[in-house]
Amino acid sequence: MPPRDALTATAVAVVWGLTFIAIKVGVAETTPLALSALRFVFAALPLVLFVRPPKASPALVVLYGLFIGVGQFGLLFVAVGEGFPVGLASLVIQLQAFFTILLAWALLGERPRPARGLGAAIAFAGIALIGSERLGGASLGPLMLVVAAAAFWGAGNVVAKIAARVDLLAFVAWSSLVAPVPLFLASAWFDGPSTLASLAHPSLRLVLSVLVLSYAGTTFGYGLWTRLLARHPAAAVAPFALLVPVVGVIAGVAIFGEPLDAFEVWGAVLVMAGLSVNVFGERLRLPRLDAVG
Repeated sequence: MPPRDALTATAVAVVWGLTFIAIKVGVAETTPLALSALRFVFAALPLVLFVRPPKASPALVVLYGLFIGVGQFGLLFVAVGEGFPVGLASLVIQLQAFFTILLAWALLGERPRPARGLGAAIAFAGIALIGSERLGGASLGPLMLVVAAAAFWGAGNVVAKIAARVDLLAFVAWSSLVAPVPLFLASAWFDGPSTLASLAHPSLRLVLSVLVLSYAGTTFGYGLWTRLLARHPAAAVAPFALLVPVVGVIAGVAIFGEPLDAFEVWGAVLVMAGLSVNVFGERLRLPRLDAVG
């Protein structure tokens, strides 16, 4: 990957890490599903007024909008709304790198190197350790929601690769139109009148949260991310999200004072180790791994 593209991927990862702060602020002001819907309303508007629909199959546009908007962010925001720490969420959702590689292998024939399999095994061991600590409490549910959100992110990455050579800014903008209606309907169904009450008189904190999530996290972040996925193999792009949990955990501790117990710390270490093997394992060029790769 050229240095310019590597720098772009790094910038996107840092911005995504900081958006976890905006998520926690936002879910304190409205319901999680309504916040996710607002994110995509403003990610689409006013951009769709200035860019033509992408020259991609409408099915791909809809799928991407559902996977990223409803699946990834709907579930992630609900988990944070249920009290799951944003620092830990920014770490767990990076399992998307492995879901992306697995789905790209199964659907696109992009066979992963053995080092990536080793990295996935280490990372999932870390998730199992975190889950074992939460097994006895109500927080296991939110953890599983974040894992599911990571799977939807991986699916969205593969859809973006299939769309390939289209105007990807238009692709992100128009796919953002897909998510708000099902998210608002789900919020009305699960949360009732509280959704409308919070939106009738939005606070400044809610407005700022939505602006950061929409324009920094979605328009900037996903616009560039899908462009990188179209230019490079999924296995080369997805691991740059390794920086997201570094930023997210530091911000969660510094701003919200989020604690991490011993199991979560060691689980986090394993996840980061697995992601690191995924990123740097091939550069080690271990003879046995190269021989079977």
